[in-house]
Amino acid sequence: MIGWSRFRDYGMSSLRKDLVSGIIVGVIAIPLGMAFAIASGVKPEYGIYTTIVAGILISLFGGSKFQIGGPTGAFIPILFAIGAQYGYENLLIAGMMAGIMLVLMGALRLGVLIKFIPKPVTIGFTAGIAVIIFTGQIASFLGLKGIERHEKFLDNMREIGIHISTINPYSILTAAVCLAIVLLALRFAPKVPGSLIGLIAASIMAALFFSGQVATIGSAYGDIPSTLPSFHFPVITWERIRLLIRPAFLIAMLGAIESLLSAVVADGMSGSRHDSNRELIGQGIANIAAPLLGGIPATGAIARTAANIKSGAVSPLSGVIHGVVVFLILLLFAPYASSIPLAAMSPILMVVAWNMSERKAFLHLLKTRTGDSLVLVITFLLTVFADLTMAVEVGLVLAVILFVKRMGEVHLVSKVLPDPESVKVGPHMVSKEHDCPQIGIYNVEGPLFFGAAYRFENTMPGAGPDQPRVVLLRMSKVPFMDTTGESNLAGLVKHLESSGGKLLISSIQPQPLELLRKTGLYERIGAARFYDHTGEAINEALRTISGEQCIGCRHAAFRECAALSGYEEAQNLLGFKARSKPEIAR
Repeated sequence: MIGWSRFRDYGMSSLRKDLVSGIIVGVIAIPLGMAFAIASGVKPEYGIYTTIVAGILISLFGGSKFQIGGPTGAFIPILFAIGAQYGYENLLIAGMMAGIMLVLMGALRLGVLIKFIPKPVTIGFTAGIAVIIFTGQIASFLGLKGIERHEKFLDNMREIGIHISTINPYSILTAAVCLAIVLLALRFAPKVPGSLIGLIAASIMAALFFSGQVATIGSAYGDIPSTLPSFHFPVITWERIRLLIRPAFLIAMLGAIESLLSAVVADGMSGSRHDSNRELIGQGIANIAAPLLGGIPATGAIARTAANIKSGAVSPLSGVIHGVVVFLILLLFAPYASSIPLAAMSPILMVVAWNMSERKAFLHLLKTRTGDSLVLVITFLLTVFADLTMAVEVGLVLAVILFVKRMGEVHLVSKVLPDPESVKVGPHMVSKEHDCPQIGIYNVEGPLFFGAAYRFENTMPGAGPDQPRVVLLRMSKVPFMDTTGESNLAGLVKHLESSGGKLLISSIQPQPLELLRKTGLYERIGAARFYDHTGEAINEALRTISGEQCIGCRHAAFRECAALSGYEEAQNLLGFKARSKPEIAR
């Protein structure tokens, strides 16, 4: 499972680079791990445990050479909602179930399917999550007292409004110092771990100048232990599995999307190429193992992965080192972490939310004013005001409906006739005064599926004496047909058979042809009525038409029509023309 090929030609120079990048990313990961855990409604040390266990396992077993795994901001609203509704123990079980799902997805090679989730859906719920994270830190930034956290966005905003009079100026000052350092570091020294420096600086300032005036991790959650917790396997029952299957699936899907998105970003930055199925398996293993030590669900972290690459990492060993570094810092400095003010954590998460908001892509899609804009806005609003599960489900359904509508609009059926000045056929040759009453030639373009069935059915002739005796379908531009399209075609055959007519098909592509063979419609139409070239099919149509009906016809749809207007000449000409093959384009 471990990709040892990644360590081919690995030497001391590579090890030094991985050590440097692993240490840098490990330092960056510590404040983020604690902040994400607190925002998810659990103790800060659980975020550190996740960073250690999941970070090491994702690097060892994942499919990306540079992926850094751990707790991420995208999980915050989901984990908080699951913890609030089902409890912490069930949150761990849901995380393990999600891990099993991820392993199965990777084993069944479903990694590529995750990439098919429409961009408006991913951008919409990512932007919605960013809003929830950002607004969720307002209370800590302002130092509000008596705040009770809720699952719903509006309830949390109401809480802030109710307790706005309890603003703590010391908290604002603490948060402002941390925010300033983080922003300055991002602007002028991007390789410096600004979040950690800001956290330390704000904590020292608060301890020296207004000790006891702001809430800290210790006062809110108790002291952080300096060791990993003991191994604990949660009690799993069928009732719990049934209860948690939906939230577990949501964790798995979001984890898959985030991890593969991060892996794609890593590929673009490093020129490498990840294995999406193996990445899902690695993510699954990490999420099965992390809850056994109290860890929350984890996935690929885009910002930390990017920092890993920029710091010079050359192999997955840098991710393993990052986990070891976090563990060593936990052993040595855990008591000091208890003194970190909560107000100093809030600007870190606010910056994370701002960076993950996809604001440019959001505004770009919004400006297009297309169906994608509608999917984007609805997914975003449902993420913020309802929940992520509903947002993703509705967004996907809307995206599918939009796709079907668009594919249906792409499908075109047009009646055509030969152009005497070229070897092509075209709809411009068909008019009320210039059309063959006995032969109908139709260009069919685009997929013939359920979303386009109505267009095909409305365009094709039905049964009756006034309908063409012969219908020729030119299907070279039909790449796909489903059973609904096949049913429409069968209906056309039935109408033609009832009036003594027949259907001819030219230039059919492999997939529609194979479907017709499977359903038996190919044999019903007759193998002899399928042609490689339109000209051959027109010859057959001309042999089939009634010479008597041609007498007196003034449509002159074909070159042969001038001679066919006389009956005896029509008989001779039909016999002669049957041996010729007009060169009509496919």
